[in-house]
Amino acid sequence: MRTTRAARLAVLLIALLFAASGPALAGGLDKTLEDASPQQVVDGMANKLVRGVANIATGWLEIPKQIYITWKEEGAAKGLTVGPVKGIGMTLVRTGAGVGETLTFPVSYPGFYDPFFDPAYVWQKE
Repeated sequence: MRTTRAARLAVLLIALLFAASGPALAGGLDKTLEDASPQQVVDGMANKLVRGVANIATGWLEIPKQIYITWKEEGAAKGLTVGPVKGIGMTLVRTGAGVGETLTFPVSYPGFYDPFFDPAYVWQKE
């Protein structure tokens, strides 16, 4: 029973992650609450909430990502020494941003439900 619930939860989270990684809201970059439709506002809130939960759940992936990026750009020695330190720092930043976005998802800050920083997800290119 317990593994079935865990499997369902995992599938649901993966589905939400893929749905959230789709294209941004249609419209201009200067969208505001005053000129947005109710559907766009709800979409913005939902995207911000899912992005926040995704960053909380996947923030730890910054460690191998930063090791890889540092290794590729600066060599193996720095990749194995500096990479984990950068990864731990970015894990804290991404997870903290995820907590912030999750707690403030009803608020259209920053911009029109824009991500706190780029890239919005750990798996996106910088």
